[in-house]
Amino acid sequence: MKYKRTGWIYLMLWLLTQPAIAQTTFTVVPLGVRGGGDESNLSSYLVAAAGTSAYIGLDAGTVRAGLAKAVAAQAFRAPLETILRDSIRGYCLSHPHLDHVVGLLLNAPDDARKLLYGLPGCLETLQKSYFNWQAWPNFGPGGAAPALGKYQFQPLTPGSEQALTGTALFVRVFPLSHGPGYESAAFLVRHHSSYLLYLGDTGADAVEKSQRLRELWQVVAPLVQRGQLKALFIEASYPNEQPENQLFGHLTPRLLLQELAVLTQLAGPAAMRGLPVVVTHRKLTAKNEAQIEQQLTAANMLRLRFVFPQQGERLGF
Repeated sequence: MKYKRTGWIYLMLWLLTQPAIAQTTFTVVPLGVRGGGDESNLSSYLVAAAGTSAYIGLDAGTVRAGLAKAVAAQAFRAPLETILRDSIRGYCLSHPHLDHVVGLLLNAPDDARKLLYGLPGCLETLQKSYFNWQAWPNFGPGGAAPALGKYQFQPLTPGSEQALTGTALFVRVFPLSHGPGYESAAFLVRHHSSYLLYLGDTGADAVEKSQRLRELWQVVAPLVQRGQLKALFIEASYPNEQPENQLFGHLTPRLLLQELAVLTQLAGPAAMRGLPVVVTHRKLTAKNEAQIEQQLTAANMLRLRFVFPQQGERLGF
């Protein structure tokens, strides 16, 4: 009996010395991960508070094809149509380029009423350029009659936090530069005291002649220091060989690492070590995807945890 008690004491002491297992705060299901060249797999990520089935879509380049992959991979237990109509409670749209919104447009006839969140300019383009009875039926709240009103618009204001209706999540928006004079957005999603940061398409500050990424990093750095930022989703569209004058408001591995080095200067190397960085928007041309992965992995002096998401495969952070 004495030996058994001693064994239990040693076991408890050993358990107390082991690192704590990080608790999952966010569930993410990528519906589309590429930046072009494959219309069935374009930028779209579903995010929910872990343990819930109330998702918000971060962009909507691909929806139905991604849901089909996710259901086949058992990322969801509900039927596809139920997820489309009921589980997805709304969409945060970073900008209105087709590779970020076409899945939403095509599935609008089968969708349920919900909110679309974004910067005012993004929502205005959605109404005027798509929901106009010429490019597509008017599922929006205004514009050309009759306005069907299936989607209501919720403009986001930089600097203020907005509840994402029907979910346990909140969001703040930050403008990004996606080429000269063109605005994209980043979404800082919160659940309780934990955060997930998703960036739509963005160029590097040095190339864009902008301070928008630095301004975003200044807000995010304290969250990294406190261990509250659970994951960062950011693009790398082209390999390093892409000429700078042909980036069209996108990042390469070299430019991405330069930007993350700025965040590291603000947050500190120790806080950044092991941070999950989900690499989005790799363009499907030539050997781009493999090159981007190789170049990021080889130059990972910051010791980040790069994640290369697969369509339909559930992630937890």
